[in-house]
Amino acid sequence: MQGKAPGPTVLISALIHGNEICGAVALDHLLTSSFLPARGRLILAFANVDAYARFDSARPYLARFINEDMNRLWSADILGGRQKSAELTRARALRPLAEKADFLLDLHSTSLPAPAMLLSGAHKKGQAFARRMGYPSYVVADGGHSAGVRLRDFSDFGEPAGAKCAMLVECGQHFDSDSPTVALKTVMAFLLACGMIDDVPEDIPLLPRLGRQQFIEVSETVTIRSDRFTFSGEFQCFEIIPKAGTQIAEDGSHKILTPYDDCVLVMPARQPVRGHTAVRLGRFVAG
Repeated sequence: MQGKAPGPTVLISALIHGNEICGAVALDHLLTSSFLPARGRLILAFANVDAYARFDSARPYLARFINEDMNRLWSADILGGRQKSAELTRARALRPLAEKADFLLDLHSTSLPAPAMLLSGAHKKGQAFARRMGYPSYVVADGGHSAGVRLRDFSDFGEPAGAKCAMLVECGQHFDSDSPTVALKTVMAFLLACGMIDDVPEDIPLLPRLGRQQFIEVSETVTIRSDRFTFSGEFQCFEIIPKAGTQIAEDGSHKILTPYDDCVLVMPARQPVRGHTAVRLGRFVAG
């Protein structure tokens, strides 16, 4: 999509995981409504379409990917390496689009019920851009996963300096009826912050007033070490554990304890898998 005036190149991606369909619904709305940016070039990418094509509502989680998680492949050595998979083939095809983009928004959803949240990355430029967006109300500053690099952290997007900036948004639970609306509103907040549009189209729900966000800085990402990982309770997201040293999980014989008072649990895993992220530990900070 090309605006009438010069401006940035913006990439918005959906379906990095084939069962996270809210982003695809939002992008489809832009295409079918004949939306055009006022300035710049807007690229819409439906990423893991092969995984989405095998989506079965009776077994929805099997459509997350075909061979491997597409959101752990975005490092130069993996993209330029000799490994082969369905996800790598697609990521390599999308790589030139990501390299051309000045701004990137990656649309996701969560397996457990959780409020919508922006994942702004570990650097100050991401938090500053999130403030410009003003939506959703939760912003999580984290460094990603030990299992691999996310699209939002690819190349210059993951560098602390420079103008290029990326956001990942979790729009709520996968099949919540509100998630596509959250995705669409986030797209509009993102395009406003990028300077691509001046106003939200009339067919899009109104965005909230700026200045109502809550920021969480992640200090630690808990990676699962064994096949015997269990949480100590039924955690959903953003539970605050009052006391440092409280056990929240057990990984084999290793106890997972909160590192400080008022520790916030961010996106605990629905089905913990060895080598994957179990939960992020953080704290609320001033925005």
